[in-house]
Amino acid sequence: MPLSSVHRAPVREDGGVSPPEPPLRIATVVLAAGGGSRFAGPTPKLLVPIDGRPLVVWAVEAAMQADVGPTVVVSGAVDLTGVLRERGVLDHVDLVVNDHWAEGQATSLAVGIGAADAMGVDAVVVGLGDQPGITAGAWRRVARADPAAPIVVATYGGRRRNPVRLARSIWPDLPVEGDEGARSLIAGRPELVTEIACPGEPDDIDTLEDLARWS
Repeated sequence: MPLSSVHRAPVREDGGVSPPEPPLRIATVVLAAGGGSRFAGPTPKLLVPIDGRPLVVWAVEAAMQADVGPTVVVSGAVDLTGVLRERGVLDHVDLVVNDHWAEGQATSLAVGIGAADAMGVDAVVVGLGDQPGITAGAWRRVARADPAAPIVVATYGGRRRNPVRLARSIWPDLPVEGDEGARSLIAGRPELVTEIACPGEPDDIDTLEDLARWS
């Protein structure tokens, strides 16, 4: 899949025309490594069907359909190889495994960014595998927001949720342990953050009750 063609705006103080800068290269990253400990059903949460599609597939296909660059899927507690193969997307994503998924979401984010780093991208747009109502349009809108912003966060009715775009420049500042992912950096460095209103429904499916409300 080609890298994104989002361009940085050329700026010159003397008002002249500057040559365009190279496109901002972006990868989408779906974090789908958790064990879903709050979900009491007989099937692993990420594999539960919703309207004929496994839960995790909703997020993976939305990230792919945004068409902003390659898609990385981070698995861990649940082997996603079979379900992605059945949907015909396994050969179109970079499926990587976080062996330390039980140590928190920050470890999965680090694995996803490591895969994206190897691709040479300038930024990642990160979402979760248990949010089926986040649309391709939301992924795309976050990816295409102000290219100079270090962090771009999707909002829904004024609430900050996923996906989130993280520029390469701030990757070293992200936590590598614990369950907060990028939240602590977003909370602690508000000057880095740009919000973008997005379509969709950002709620997680964490419990059987959540699943019943969605259905």
